Amino acid sequence: MLEALEQASDLPQLQALSERLRDYFQVDHLVYHWVSGTGTQYGCGTYSPVWVQLYIERDYLRTDPVVAGCFQRFHPVDWKMLDWSGKAAKAFQAEALAHGVGNQGFSVPIRGPSGQFALFTVSHHCDDATWASKIEAARRELILVGHYFNQKALEFEPDRAPEAARALSPREVDAMTFLAMGYSRAQVANTLSISEHTLRVYIESARFKLGAANTTHAVARALQHGLIIV
Repeated sequence: MLEALEQASDLPQLQALSERLRDYFQVDHLVYHWVSGTGTQYGCGTYSPVWVQLYIERDYLRTDPVVAGCFQRFHPVDWKMLDWSGKAAKAFQAEALAHGVGNQGFSVPIRGPSGQFALFTVSHHCDDATWASKIEAARRELILVGHYFNQKALEFEPDRAPEAARALSPREVDAMTFLAMGYSRAQVANTLSISEHTLRVYIESARFKLGAANTTHAVARALQHGLIIV
């Protein structure tokens, strides 16, 4: 399978390989999902076209607990580790189940050049014990294949790489730096002697300049581009 991935020369071949890999891992679905800093989405996999279209139309990118949870992590994530307690998360989960996504999932967060972020995911419908056994046996292969997928996606879609980050103002640098150090927003505002409302303006401005989907992503991109040092 890895050899086939290395030899893939276009996106249709990558799509066909996602179907073969789904069968190889014996799961209901296997998906590669690229999310750019500006929110543009690209991917391939075995979810139904109806679910993919619904996901885009309803802008589920902003409420999907898998995307939000993996933005904050660097290691593979079992979906049971994520927060599904909110109203929006529960509604999203119900829709996903109704469209055959499965009640179990395992996602590998992948970070590439220039702040690129992607997910490689497998999902299935089974009990917890069966899923735990399946993932334990396939974990290393899933991580490896996920990174091979991302490498190929970068080769095929070079123009999708996010643009270089714009310079931050001194106050934006201060705000991002303290957030990167683990300060809460209240602590940052107090340290900088500004209101939390003013701090929010600085954070949103920095997030826009960095092409980040949320504050955590903005901090990560600022660190990656060397705009802040912790």
